[in-house]
Amino acid sequence: MQTHLVFTVIAKDRPGLVERMAEVIAGLGGNWIESSMARLGGEFAGIVRVAIAGDKSKELVGQLEALSADGIDITLRSDKDGDETPAGASARLDLVSQDHPGILRDITHVLSEKGVSIEHLETEVAAGSMQGEAMFKARADLRLPVGLDPSDLSDALQETAGDLMADVNLVD
Repeated sequence: MQTHLVFTVIAKDRPGLVERMAEVIAGLGGNWIESSMARLGGEFAGIVRVAIAGDKSKELVGQLEALSADGIDITLRSDKDGDETPAGASARLDLVSQDHPGILRDITHVLSEKGVSIEHLETEVAAGSMQGEAMFKARADLRLPVGLDPSDLSDALQETAGDLMADVNLVD
């Protein structure tokens, strides 16, 4: 019987980090299913889901945790079997605004009030194209709760976007 493990990883960025984890997983017959990883501020962080035979899962966790001796901190987050598909419609949110504190807080407040889950989020602050002002950009994949009309969410986001002087687009 297969078990699915989800774990987080964080380490000082350097070549070979992913290889070290992949060696451990493959060495025990595990299969790297999906991951999301990034380098941020000199640190490397990510979340990984693997499948492995149930009788090998404790050994895999132990070997991954042993990587901490090399400065690779791994924490098991879940050991649920399978992949549950969430209910509700999906949507994509794109946001651009002149950077200032609180943008993400205000937008995620609207999402939370409406019961929307964020499945994937990427943000960055980059120089604007014209005058080089700092621009905050966010892109999110969302899961709307059953019964929420995307236009209702869009209206709520547009109201907040106006207060933030942001451009927000919701595509369902």
